[in-house]
Amino acid sequence: MNLAIVRYLIGWMLGVESVFLLLPVVTALLYREPVVLAYLGVSAACMAVACLSCRKKPANTRFYAREGFVAVALCWIVLAGTGALPLWLSGEIASPVDALFEAVSGFTTTGATILSDVEALSHASLLWRSVTHWIGGMGVLVFMLIILPLAGGQTIYLMRAESPGPSVSKMSPHIRDTALILYAIYFGLTVLHLLLLVVGGMSVFDAACTAMATAGTGGFGLWNDSFAHYHSYYLQGVTTLFMILCGVNFSAYYLLLTRRWREALRIEEVRLYLGLITGAALLIACDVRGMFGNFWQSLHHASFQVASIITTTGFSTVDFDQWPALSKCVLVLLMFVGACAGSTGGGTKCARILLIVKSIRNEMQYLIHPRAVRVHKMDGRRVSHEVMRSVNVFFVAYLLLFILSVLLLSITNEALVTNFTAVAATLNNIGPGLELVGPTANFGFFSPLSKCVLMFDMLAGRLEVFPMLLLFAPATWRRDR
Repeated sequence: MNLAIVRYLIGWMLGVESVFLLLPVVTALLYREPVVLAYLGVSAACMAVACLSCRKKPANTRFYAREGFVAVALCWIVLAGTGALPLWLSGEIASPVDALFEAVSGFTTTGATILSDVEALSHASLLWRSVTHWIGGMGVLVFMLIILPLAGGQTIYLMRAESPGPSVSKMSPHIRDTALILYAIYFGLTVLHLLLLVVGGMSVFDAACTAMATAGTGGFGLWNDSFAHYHSYYLQGVTTLFMILCGVNFSAYYLLLTRRWREALRIEEVRLYLGLITGAALLIACDVRGMFGNFWQSLHHASFQVASIITTTGFSTVDFDQWPALSKCVLVLLMFVGACAGSTGGGTKCARILLIVKSIRNEMQYLIHPRAVRVHKMDGRRVSHEVMRSVNVFFVAYLLLFILSVLLLSITNEALVTNFTAVAATLNNIGPGLELVGPTANFGFFSPLSKCVLMFDMLAGRLEVFPMLLLFAPATWRRDR
């Protein structure tokens, strides 16, 4: 274990975070809010620690999968811990556990909150919550790869540990160029959404926070009634579109930008993703038609909610906990599916679902024709045994973690549906669940132990489980001889 490079990466991460903390500082100055001291102090402290950690570059900058996964896990823990400090020091969130929960939820783009009155927060804290979504959506280490001088071939381990999906490929021969392309697309989607929201009459502040929360598929709202506060069908429709766009594999955008249209259209995962959204929205619209004035209104709200859940954004225009059982069942199932791999969305990812379905089909064909040679293919290309193995192992680890989390939450004797959907909402980085954690409720009633479990689930879900689990493996920390 090369601990020196891990320390160096954490130092760089703190330096990046200190710069982002200046955004709420400027906001607090503009609105003349006293929380400016908390944000400025934490920003200065982060920069000081970063300078101490990075004053000397490690002699050995080589690292492999183990260092990459450990560095990513520790960076995210430190990122959330320092990001929680201004929320707590400002006094806007009194409990340090609650402040940490809010920060973890923000950076992991979960959007689950402990706040019962979001509107009481300062403009600086509201902006910071949305900024955490934007940072966490694409990943702070992916951003660092653009500016951090490291051995190029090995930085793929950082990207694989932080980027969601069963596999991560390069868009360019150089990892730095790949990271730059990803952030350029990410930034472009954010700015375009912001401009369209402003055109629709939303204030610049609200539009900026909403655009960052949507691009990161986070879902922290600025109002207690989430997106229902904006009654404009235009604003809700534009946000529905951008939630869907941000859940698409960013590789598809790269192919479109490089005019490789056929390759983009051949991506099976994107077709499955769009098909699920269309089918689920139509099914729910028919099921809830009697709750709205006409079918188009029901389709509008169904489309918004389906897009919000499958992309794990977590916005809501209605209290879907009051919908019929069929609609709620569809939404819960979509929580587990999630968005595309290589997007900012959470969940198990459409790519994994597709590979599992293909694996089941091939196994059935093998039982019928034992001597036939079957290979797994996606988008016309053969899927390696290593990828299939990682998909299968991921689902086993995911299921075991889910079961253990539900059991731990059950210690407090809350209702099964509440505990089940709370774990589903946090492990899949969605935000709202059902019943006591529904779209009009919050997570503040949970005990400190339950909140710690849910925070671990949020981090594990965002980092695809294994980086967090490796922290508990003794072999991870053994020094190589």
